Amino acid sequence: MTLDLASLSLAQKVGQLFFIGIAGPEIDVATKELLDEVSPGGVCLFARNIKELSQTRELLEGICEYIPSIPFLSIDQEGGTVDRLRRVMTPMPAASKIITREQAGELAAIIGETLRLLGFNMDFAPVVDVVNESRSGFTNALTSRTFGRDANEVAALAGEFLYTLQSNGIIGCIKHFPGLGAARVDSHEELPVVGSHEDESFNTDLLPYRELLNTGNVNAVMAAHVAFPNHPLQETAQNGKLLPSSLSYNFVTTLLRGQFAFDGLVITDDLEMGAIVKNFGIGEASKMAVTAGADMLAICADPNAIRRGYNSVLKAVTDGELSQDRVNESLARIELLKTKLSPALAFDPDRLKHLSAETADLTERLSR
Repeated sequence: MTLDLASLSLAQKVGQLFFIGIAGPEIDVATKELLDEVSPGGVCLFARNIKELSQTRELLEGICEYIPSIPFLSIDQEGGTVDRLRRVMTPMPAASKIITREQAGELAAIIGETLRLLGFNMDFAPVVDVVNESRSGFTNALTSRTFGRDANEVAALAGEFLYTLQSNGIIGCIKHFPGLGAARVDSHEELPVVGSHEDESFNTDLLPYRELLNTGNVNAVMAAHVAFPNHPLQETAQNGKLLPSSLSYNFVTTLLRGQFAFDGLVITDDLEMGAIVKNFGIGEASKMAVTAGADMLAICADPNAIRRGYNSVLKAVTDGELSQDRVNESLARIELLKTKLSPALAFDPDRLKHLSAETADLTERLSR
């Protein structure tokens, strides 16, 4: 297995831009064919993939056998409502229960060691969306997933979580840029249209990003599907609809890459969410995301959607609609971050049992 992405074929290079999900808890014939066809740069597991501790480790090891370059192996392990390991480990507390930096670090240490024992090398966490008191009643499915009750608390607690997670050998990914806290609907269902003006966005939602990016500790950022019609960076798509920030050159490249000087990995939120598929085809959205400056495109469920996205980008590069230089920019970022991946720890069921006990103890202390 190689880290020299320049040695890959064009089809395999395009595959590196995709972060995909697979169907079930084992590598069946259909999954093997998908991995062989796309050669994804990353694979994200969900609860549907996780049945037992040893099975999860074997699945991750098996995935690596079918991909020509070392893959990112990720999961959304936040705790609370987004806890993909709850079937095999003691359920982990939500970020909203955390009130001190020490607690944030303790949760991150448990998650980090657990994930490395299972064979992961990345976690799509922490959430750095700001849900203050005025936003706490919104039905955006974020309330229990966020740290703190204002932007400064989010930055401090999520920053400690990220630092500790990565100190334990798991690459973190802060999300959801440029901020979903003011969304009134869930982007899984439809595109949130947020009325925030530039000042509110800069002083509230973007504050955690500015603070964390300044530490130099951020390796990856996940771009959200959200529109800001009152923001000067908001764009309109060719179909006349508001362009989600995840597909927006202004938000991804002008703001995140340019103004915030971030040159790490940018990953889209799942392109199969209602915010995208109800407004753009998956193939067109995949091309738009690359054009906007995203390095990796998350398509996490439907194998046909994964293939449509992959084939659309591959054809666009082959036909010259997307330049190979643009692909190579992302490949360079992907390759650099893959050099920072830590190997899995030796599988140890007894240690995992101990970590489950530590989780129970932390949860009990947080409930007092």
